Amino acid sequence: MKQLPDITEVLRNTFQTLIDQFVEFVPRILGALVILLIGIGVARLIAFVVRRILAQVGFDKIGSRLNEISIIKQLNTEIKLSEIVSKVLYYFILLVFITAATETLGVAAITEMVSSLVNFIPKVIAAAIMLQVGVLLADTLRTTVLNVCQSFNISSGRLLSTIVFVFFLVITIISALGQAGINTELLESSFNLVIGGGIFAFAVGYGIASRDVMANILSSFYSRNKYKEGQTIQIDDVKGEIVKVDTTSLTLQTGETTTVFPLQVLQTKKVEIFS
Repeated sequence: MKQLPDITEVLRNTFQTLIDQFVEFVPRILGALVILLIGIGVARLIAFVVRRILAQVGFDKIGSRLNEISIIKQLNTEIKLSEIVSKVLYYFILLVFITAATETLGVAAITEMVSSLVNFIPKVIAAAIMLQVGVLLADTLRTTVLNVCQSFNISSGRLLSTIVFVFFLVITIISALGQAGINTELLESSFNLVIGGGIFAFAVGYGIASRDVMANILSSFYSRNKYKEGQTIQIDDVKGEIVKVDTTSLTLQTGETTTVFPLQVLQTKKVEIFS
């Protein structure tokens, strides 16, 4: 028969081990707290200095340009890049000190988790910069398309410019997510299918709906040097003086009335020019 262990001795050894581990762990906790407090102070100080410097050098003007974009206005928020940069810098510095504090504690799991967060922040910063540049570029393209459509009197210019803006915005978001280390293969495949089908349907529908407008625009290139304001011409049975020629139409003053012809008429009907 085996001899039973001395319970008193077992309990004494157990409590002694706990006390030894606690005594050994207390200095680590205190050291981690000291490092954490120092990190909070350093992070706040550096973030404050960076925010003031960026505000004084006019860095917020870029954010003001973003605030003028219609999609940002609809969010009812104001972007101040100096505050965003200072906040990101604050948390980055704080996470660096937290990593040092967890290393002091000797808890490998916590240290590894915080280190992964620290390594993730530069990717987020790069993605944010890419997103900001992409939004500005998309808005610039939107404005350009809108101005071009207005110059050619294309009534659906606002719709076209919005489609261009959304298209480049989605591309920018997907690229930014990829830069941040997020897998976007499924999102890219779905986006390509949607865009491909949308472009095909839009091209067919818009081409049919606007064929007359495009015909007038093309006619303006051929007729620009032939017909000028002040000339007297006759189209079929209508004779009058040209008072206006734009990209889609020609206006004749015929006595007390004014007649407007689409420019494609100049290519399809007989036109007489009087000196």
